[in-house]
Amino acid sequence: MACPENMFFLIVLFISGVLVCFGQRDLITTMPDRLDVLTGSCVQIPCSFDIPDQHKDTFNSTILTSGVWIKENSNFGERPDNVIFNSSKTVNRYQGKITGNMSQKNCTTVFFNVTTNYTDVYFFRIESQPFRATDYDKSVYIDVRDFPSSPVLSVSGEVKEGTLVSLNCSAVTPCPEHPHELTWTLPTQFTTENQLQENPDQTKSVLSTVTFTPSYLHHEKNITCTAVYPVGTSNKTAEHNMMLNVSFSPKDTSASISPDDPVFVGSCVNLTCSGTANPPVTNFTWFKISEGKTTQVASGQSYTLNVTVGDGGLYYCEARNSQGCGKSNEVQLAIKGGGEHLDSPVGLT
Repeated sequence: MACPENMFFLIVLFISGVLVCFGQRDLITTMPDRLDVLTGSCVQIPCSFDIPDQHKDTFNSTILTSGVWIKENSNFGERPDNVIFNSSKTVNRYQGKITGNMSQKNCTTVFFNVTTNYTDVYFFRIESQPFRATDYDKSVYIDVRDFPSSPVLSVSGEVKEGTLVSLNCSAVTPCPEHPHELTWTLPTQFTTENQLQENPDQTKSVLSTVTFTPSYLHHEKNITCTAVYPVGTSNKTAEHNMMLNVSFSPKDTSASISPDDPVFVGSCVNLTCSGTANPPVTNFTWFKISEGKTTQVASGQSYTLNVTVGDGGLYYCEARNSQGCGKSNEVQLAIKGGGEHLDSPVGLT
């Protein structure tokens, strides 16, 4: 009975050893998970690699190291045609070059004149003497499209009338050797600042920032950021549209009275306050001017009263929101046969 138990113990150890070994990586690469590319353009794959501790004695960075890219399946031993690029060869299936310094573990690679057939998953391998290894656990998916993706458009903070605001537009640059341009269409004068920046996954993006001072006249006006990608002898474009949402105090505030002709005592008169504001007006207040004295008489967008002898005079309203206040013109309530003195209309102060 002792022998079978010992054999079982050895088998468990052996299986455990296989599992531990299987979980180890012979090569550790760092690259983006995905790259979106335009047909006819180039694609740069940011790439770096490291050697696990168990192989550091085998790898010699001073020895010329070749970089190999494998398409679709990392097990290229069964499918040698999956090797699309080997830096040690002068002729490859894909036209490209490793622009990174392999001795410094930089495997950044550029492929030129990509086509839709390039859409696939790719693995990286290094070959030197005597060390050779493929990272089976990390790959990059390249998606080749006929048309570019729209740029990303965002606003920094609230867009308020009279306050300087910044708009940001960015788009990933799959081919930094031929970066795209970002152009703007705005309903006002503006200044721009463009820069090429590096993303967390080491890809590149072009960022364009526009600064301007909005007016209430720009509210609900469209702005457009357009990305122009050079492809061969022509360009491909993609744009992002956004409607401006400008916060402003009440504008064009106006008071009206109905009926606007002189009325008899006991008649019903309605006064209405109107205007435009963003956000909407939250408070309307009515004032009466009589014998040079101003008095608050009501609140609300409409003010209805049954006319008495003392109601004659000038009226105006104020509209208020979180951004400020707007004052209306003055309207006169005239009474027939009242015999009272009426103030004359005056202009808006």
